[in-house]
Amino acid sequence: MGSCDKCGRRPVALIRYSGAHLCKEHFVDFVERRVKHELRRQVKLQGDERIAVAVSGGKDSSVALHMMHRILGKRRDLTMCAVTIDEGIAAYRESSIPIVSENCDLLEVEHIVLSFRDLFGTTMDRIASNERDLATCSYCGVLRRAAMNRAARGWNASYLATGLNLDDTAQSILMNFARGDTERLARLGPHRRIQNGLVPRIQPLRTIPESETTLYALLMGIKYHDLDCPYAPEALRNDYRKVIAQLEDKYPGTRHSIVKSYDDILPALEERHLPAKLRTCTCGEPAIGSKCKACQLIDSLKTRRLT
Repeated sequence: MGSCDKCGRRPVALIRYSGAHLCKEHFVDFVERRVKHELRRQVKLQGDERIAVAVSGGKDSSVALHMMHRILGKRRDLTMCAVTIDEGIAAYRESSIPIVSENCDLLEVEHIVLSFRDLFGTTMDRIASNERDLATCSYCGVLRRAAMNRAARGWNASYLATGLNLDDTAQSILMNFARGDTERLARLGPHRRIQNGLVPRIQPLRTIPESETTLYALLMGIKYHDLDCPYAPEALRNDYRKVIAQLEDKYPGTRHSIVKSYDDILPALEERHLPAKLRTCTCGEPAIGSKCKACQLIDSLKTRRLT
């Protein structure tokens, strides 16, 4: 692989989209500098903010937690916690929660765990086993977003940081373009428009490829959960993941170009799709109609079980 472009030492990574060879020290610095830049771009921290970090225990969210603590942990004017949602997936989530707790103990960060069972009276395993209208991941996505917002809002969080990486972001953009869903494109995080009841989300790893978060975790000795969700093969996102991976392999830098193009047109999308006026659902979550999407899905499942 040659030698590190910065110091001549043995490299640990070839950054194909830039052609750079980097040793451990300069690779870590390369990742951290971009995360710091992205944080400064997304949010202006004035002090006294409370930042919740959504941590499933996987590599991306675990790196996000460690990175946020590494960058902001010394600031006494900020408070941080980790939020984990237990969807109720046997032999999967139950093995990841202890890893999150271990990382939180190491960093001395408060760990909040909320479960689908407590919030919605059901689990993903139960939902998956019943007749339903949508794919398993569709239910999980809606319920997880509602649960994370409820957890962050209950903790009085100023922001909710997630572990979405560059690959995730490019996939979401391409998926919504393919569906012609420009309204949802205008609402993708990081959130620049604050609405009552919704904790604005930030994405510190937004410009970091998944492969780089993995290598960063390994080099920094960050413990993470490496099992795949048993329902993941059902996700439509897999098709877009394959397409973008093929394009990136053939044309390095494709993911960055997709995200940059999106950022360039985002002001026009936001102008076209103004924020909807939100009401309050009976569960306390914000909603466009009388009920939030999570409650609508739970009600539909209850109806099916009664018929």
